[in-house]
Amino acid sequence: MAHRTKTIQRVSATRTFARVAPYVVPALDRAVHRLTGGRAMLSTRMLPGLVLMSTGARSGRPRRTPLACMPEREGGSWLVIGSNFGRQGHPAWTANLRHCPDAVISWNGTDIPVRACQLEGAERQEAWERLREFWPPYAAYQARVERQLRIFRLERRDAPAGRAT
Repeated sequence: MAHRTKTIQRVSATRTFARVAPYVVPALDRAVHRLTGGRAMLSTRMLPGLVLMSTGARSGRPRRTPLACMPEREGGSWLVIGSNFGRQGHPAWTANLRHCPDAVISWNGTDIPVRACQLEGAERQEAWERLREFWPPYAAYQARVERQLRIFRLERRDAPAGRAT
């Protein structure tokens, strides 16, 4: 299993993967997530994952984005990183969270209301070190771009009154 994980990490750190994956992985994840009633995604064979349901920063429309994540505190928070597979430009979902930090995630088939906080300074550095240890290809993604990858902590919040989660 360790050999398989190392091979997957090596492949996912390549520029070829960065060119292809943004078009293939999210589409497959959305389809599998929908077909399994939110219980599975293909990418979770490599990393834990969730589906972020946020509000578009410009459009105001609902957006569903499958993301790799690093769970923290037994289902109370998750770290997500705007790596964009090591491609230029921040992914749109990061702008959405900066504009409207209240969102919902689908985690293991359960919808959970969350609030996003973009990490800065020492808190970001500590999270970055943990994320790099958790998934080493993040270092390759950062090395390919001039921008600093955005890191968010998604923390469980109470649902608004009258809204089912």
